[in-house]
Amino acid sequence: MSVVIPVRDDAELLKRCLAALGEQTRQADEVIVVDNASSDASATIAASAGARVVPCAQIGIPAAAAAGYDAASGDLILRLDADCVPSATWVADAEATFSRSPDIIAATGGARFIDGPRALRWTAAVYLGGYAVVAGAALGHRPLFGSNLAMRADAWRSVSAVVHRNDAETHDDLDLSYHLGAVGRIGRITGGRMGISMRPLWPGRGFRRRVRRGFRTVRMHWPEDFPPYRWRRLREQS
Repeated sequence: MSVVIPVRDDAELLKRCLAALGEQTRQADEVIVVDNASSDASATIAASAGARVVPCAQIGIPAAAAAGYDAASGDLILRLDADCVPSATWVADAEATFSRSPDIIAATGGARFIDGPRALRWTAAVYLGGYAVVAGAALGHRPLFGSNLAMRADAWRSVSAVVHRNDAETHDDLDLSYHLGAVGRIGRITGGRMGISMRPLWPGRGFRRRVRRGFRTVRMHWPEDFPPYRWRRLREQS
C-alpha cells in the first residue's frame, strides 16, 4: 500500500502530516512525497522521515499527483495533501474499505477543518458539501476528494494516459473522478474524517480559484460527458 503526498513549499505542515502517518495503526508500505519544485526544506524533511522523495519539476497539483501515482508500487494508492492530518486509523480504514468491497476501484472519505477562523469554518464546510452535490450531479456518481482518496493501482494505470496531468488549471481530483467513474465503481472510506486546512479556501481568491478550476474541468469533459450522455452510458454499463 502506497501513500502519495504532493508538496510545494510546505515543509512545516508536511512534517506534521508525516508524523501523523507515522502513528498509523496500520503502517503504509511506502510513503511517497512528490517534491513539486519546492524552494524550502520539504524534500529534506520528507527524506528524514523515511519517505521516498519523487521530484516533479512541472508545477501544478495535477502533474505532481500523477507523478506520485506513477511511482507507487503498492496495490492500493492513497492520497492526501501536505497540510492534512489523518486519523490514526486512516490507512487501516482505507484497506478495510477495499477488502469489504472488492467491486470498487476507488474510494473517498470525509473531512473536517482544523484551522482557519472558526466563524468561517461552516462556510468552508458548505463548500465541501456543495462540491459533493454539484460534482456528483455532473458525474452521475460520488466524486473523489483529493485530500482523502484511495484507488487500486491497476485502476490508476487504466486512466493514467488520459488524465489532464499537464494542465495546472485542472481540478485534478474531479478530473480523476471523470475517468475512474467511467470504468468502475467509486465507494466511500469509512472511519474518521480527514483533518484538512482551510488555507486553499481562504482568503476568498483561493475559493474562487477552486470554483473556476472545477467548472473548467467540467467543460473539458464536454460534450462527451454532458451529464445526460454520461448518465446514460453509466446505466448501460451497470
